[in-house]
Order: sequence, then C-alpha cells, then structure tokens
Amino acid sequence: MAIEKAIFAGGCFWCMVQPFEEREGILTVTSGYTGGDFAHPTYEQVKMHMTGHTEAIEIIFDNDIIPYEALVELYWQTTDPTDAFGQFEDRGDNYRPVIFYSTENQQRIAQKSKAALQASRRFDGPIVTTIEPAQIFWPAEAYHQGFYKKHPQTYQEEIQERRTFILEHWSKKEENKVNE
Repeated sequence: MAIEKAIFAGGCFWCMVQPFEEREGILTVTSGYTGGDFAHPTYEQVKMHMTGHTEAIEIIFDNDIIPYEALVELYWQTTDPTDAFGQFEDRGDNYRPVIFYSTENQQRIAQKSKAALQASRRFDGPIVTTIEPAQIFWPAEAYHQGFYKKHPQTYQEEIQERRTFILEHWSKKEENKVNE
C-alpha cells in the first residue's frame, strides 16, 4: 500500500465528499477546515470569516489503487475552477477552490493538470483555482461528517446547482470530443 493524503477545497464540504468517497482506493474522506491561522476553528467561526480557513476535504488514499492524478482530475469535475470567490451558491473566501499539495510531486501533478485544463479551453474564463502548500487540516464537527448519508434529501437540494454545472461543462463537451 502507498498511503497518501490529498486536500481539496471546492465550496461546501458536504458536496465534495461523495464523489471521492465512493471510489476504490479511497480509505477515508473527512470534512474540515484548512488554510487559516487559527487553531481548532469551528464551523460558525469559519462561516463568519473569522479564521481565514476554507472548507475542505482530506482524502486518505492508496496511490497504488487510485493515483493522485485521478483525484485531481475528479476534483476538476466537481468544482467550478473559474470562480475564485466561492463555489455555486456558496460565496466567500471560505469556499474558494484550492488544491492543497503535500509533496513536490503533488504540486507538479496539480500544476500540470491545471495547465492542461486551461489549454483545453473547456471553460470560457481562466482557471483560477489556486495550488497551495498544505497546512494544518482541522476536522469539522461530527455532524458534518458523511452528511450526504445522514441527510440525503438536504444533500440532493444542496448539490443541484453543482450537478447542473458539471453536466453542462463535462458531459456535453465529452460528447462533443467523441463526435469530433
């Protein structure tokens, strides 16, 4: 086993867990906060922009089964990489899109993938997702963990705008690539 850690921020952490958690090779996905300068932040503090943290997920994975490159590709398909001021209905710096790297190799992979996405012209605007060194990851309160399983109806409501965006920017363009 080649156990590694990946940290991604892409809006509400409730909406980020399921796409990763259901992949083979993913050991755990934890909702939490990172990128700030305040120890042990709470949901209310982060939500009120008091700590500098962003909501994120920490993924523990087996790189022999699912490589980091695949996680980065999945990340792009779960976020709006052209929106630096939040994600979908979630607005503010605590919802900004960030790939937090833990190693130089992760940094290279993320930068190469971002450049390829920009060059693909899949999106009209520039890819503004930042790539930053990982900082301390603080797990969110227990009631945030596994939210999509605990509250399926609320989760489905929360993910609607994200799902529509993903279908518009990935499914149709993949279809077009196949037909070209």
